[in-house]
Amino acid sequence: MPSISAVIPAFNEEAAIAGTVTGVARALADLGADFEVVVVDDGSRDNTAAVVHGLREQLPMVRLVSHSVNRGYGAALGTGFAAAANDLLFLTDGDTQFDPREVARLLPLLDHADLAIGYRKPRADPWQRRFFGWGWNTIINALFGYTARDVDCAFKLFPRALLAELNVTSTAHTFSPELIVKARRAGYRVAEVRVTHLPRAAGVAKGSRPDAIVRSLYQLLHLRLTLAQERKRAPVRNTP
Repeated sequence: MPSISAVIPAFNEEAAIAGTVTGVARALADLGADFEVVVVDDGSRDNTAAVVHGLREQLPMVRLVSHSVNRGYGAALGTGFAAAANDLLFLTDGDTQFDPREVARLLPLLDHADLAIGYRKPRADPWQRRFFGWGWNTIINALFGYTARDVDCAFKLFPRALLAELNVTSTAHTFSPELIVKARRAGYRVAEVRVTHLPRAAGVAKGSRPDAIVRSLYQLLHLRLTLAQERKRAPVRNTP
């Protein structure tokens, strides 16, 4: 059984983070894995950090990493992955919208794939977020070719070494698109599996804020241009 680092980004999730952390810890313990849970408090203005500190009394494998100001979803993931110490990285969000026990469905996929990702069906969000999600996936697949059924699904498992090799730099919601696009273009195998998605029981979704959408679209176009330039600079292979 490989060792696993669960990375959970959180921004103003004091009402939900305890349920997520305890659920993830229980799910990984049931697998018999050597694991840690890394929570990244991305400049929360509520008691998210205090709640996580309180959990550490019963769950010493929980670690808290904090940003002094909100730096964005991708930046929070980058900080969490950099702090992680184990062989595999398990990504999930802090809003309790996933069933962490389903990590057991991702793990066997790594026997024949390099990156295991979930897709939400049905997606338990208001129609506006489902519409934005459909549009986001459509744009990504149009710009980069088929990437994933649900690019931003925050339920992924992959080796830490893969992330280091791909050099993912996005600090916005383009982290997952950049990860998967670069993985596919580098020849890594991606396996997808349906996962349960639950209604948000507490807190407020942040990804559909206008400023977040604009920043994500800008970084997505920047990624498209960067990859196109890299392809032009790549050496031409001589064929016999």
